[in-house]
Amino acid sequence: MRSIQFGNQSITPSKVVCIGKNYTAHIEEMNSAVPDQMVVFMKPNSAIGTTLRALADEPIHYECEICLLVQSSEIFGVGVGLDLTKRELQRKLKQAGLPWERSKAFDGAALFSAFVPAPADPLELRLELWVDRALRQSGEASAMLYQPNVIIGELKTFLTLDDFDIIMTGTPAGVGPIALGEHFEARLLRGDSTLISASWTAV
Repeated sequence: MRSIQFGNQSITPSKVVCIGKNYTAHIEEMNSAVPDQMVVFMKPNSAIGTTLRALADEPIHYECEICLLVQSSEIFGVGVGLDLTKRELQRKLKQAGLPWERSKAFDGAALFSAFVPAPADPLELRLELWVDRALRQSGEASAMLYQPNVIIGELKTFLTLDDFDIIMTGTPAGVGPIALGEHFEARLLRGDSTLISASWTAV
């Protein structure tokens, strides 16, 4: 089983719960429509990785996201992560009305920073993704269609949230393909203060 860091602890999530289409600008850049209800899909523990790959049968696309760590069905930790996607395969699956797992749940499809204690108000959180020192993505929790506490409440209506599960809360606009050798730095901020960051170089 794959583990992540919370402070100096190594902990093992049973699953990664992902929220799709949660920022209006990202929905628009994907030529999609605002959904009638919260979009939820899963990544297994085996999708957690440490290596940023530019290719896995096809070019991989990045999506930077604010991530929540769960304990007792509540938010107790926060981090930042990359939801990696085989975009062309996803497009074909969606057109055929088929599930997304082959394009979203492959080994190494979820990369995470370490996690830190959650602030009292998760709406103060925002993310930045820098690629080769250029800002590619920026998004605030307050701009989400389904904000963190709403996500938790909605998930609990149909899903058991086990301790140390991770919730990826959706990506703002600015997604795109990963190029070999690009350096990615993802930051989770509260106001102007960086809570945690993580960096990867694409191989």
